[in-house]
Amino acid sequence: MPTGVAAVRVRLDVTMSARVAAVRVAVAVALAVPAVAIRLAGAHLPPLAGMAVFGLATLSAVALLMWATEIARVDMPGSLSLALLALVAVLPEYAVDVYFAYVAGSDATFASFALANMTGANRLLIGVAWPLLVFVAIWAVRRRGRQGDRDAVRLAPHRRTETVYLLIATAYALVIPATGRLAWYDSIVLGGLFVLYLSRIGRGAQVEEALVGVAATLAGQSAVRRRTTAGALIVVAAVVVLSAAKPFGRSLVEAGAALGIDEFLLVQWLAPVASEAPEVIVAIAFALRGRADDGLGALLAAKLNQWTLLVACLPVAFYLGGGSFDGLHLDARQTEELYLTSAQTLLGVAVLTNLRISRWEAVGLVALFAVQFAIPARTVRYVVAVAYAVLALALLVHRRRDLPALLRAAWPTGDHRPGGPRATATSRPPDTPGAGGSGR
Repeated sequence: MPTGVAAVRVRLDVTMSARVAAVRVAVAVALAVPAVAIRLAGAHLPPLAGMAVFGLATLSAVALLMWATEIARVDMPGSLSLALLALVAVLPEYAVDVYFAYVAGSDATFASFALANMTGANRLLIGVAWPLLVFVAIWAVRRRGRQGDRDAVRLAPHRRTETVYLLIATAYALVIPATGRLAWYDSIVLGGLFVLYLSRIGRGAQVEEALVGVAATLAGQSAVRRRTTAGALIVVAAVVVLSAAKPFGRSLVEAGAALGIDEFLLVQWLAPVASEAPEVIVAIAFALRGRADDGLGALLAAKLNQWTLLVACLPVAFYLGGGSFDGLHLDARQTEELYLTSAQTLLGVAVLTNLRISRWEAVGLVALFAVQFAIPARTVRYVVAVAYAVLALALLVHRRRDLPALLRAAWPTGDHRPGGPRATATSRPPDTPGAGGSGR
């Protein structure tokens, strides 16, 4: 293995038969077929029907890509695979958002929807997904006898990498509303930060990860079948995403108008639920098995991806769609949403500085989210944003002794610095069906 490439071991927790796994994949594909067929036929569904059909297809595509990327990482170790698979895995989550930004280049009424979907997806992760995982993990420890903290979820030290890059991205994001636009230079900074993060984790120490459920069963196949399966799932999912993104986005806007619901709110909350659900379900499955660190680590990485790469994509899509080189201009509502999302992210980082999130911290996160969700008024958004910021600063001051270790995680040092000693190589999984362990 080349110097500086992370060594990652994969453990397969095979809990279902190949038949059951195949049935679940078939169901996901079947649920997406109507959306592809309708697009190929050029038909147009009523808003509510379109929202259901294309939303379900998006949900299926996320599941297919999630399984495919987990399988593929068994055979693709190193920073190159991390970059490639990160881009593939987030395709469904970004498709609708990038579509809105692209259309906004020629139709300004769509500009607000791009920011709506992005801020909604980010806030759902910290305000709902993180706390939900904590509650499930604590329940699993107390009621099912799983190993772990009875009052919190603890993270492994290497999770500081995602946390510190999330902190850096948030510090930059707080400046964006002050400029009044999401511009090309924001794409460079946030996209560059994402690349730097990939480089960092590609040079880190050896870690062990695990696959569960469908992914574990499919990854246990022979090498040829495993790679063929991963490739087929990626192709099918890509076709579904490309077929569903545009009509799903338009159906959300049209459904809002038909029902008299604020289109901004519908795009902000409903689209992210479809794209985030499979990933959250997998994270919860980890927590139920007593591996809450793996679950929360996945959600933390998802948040970082969305807060850097997703935001970086929007000005590019806007320009390619015919927009000005200046970027997406922010109105008052978008400015409020960005400040609120940035403040919430800052609190999320502050909570994780000591590598632990307690049940009461989880309650606080979900309570603050519930307030701004239930009362979508301008004053409430600013009040909640201030509350997030004040609590975050108080926590950072209280946990100031944890900050040096967090900041050092921004780049490897010692044995794992660039050019340092060679990372430990790990073996590949046996090329036999049903292998019980593997290596990335």
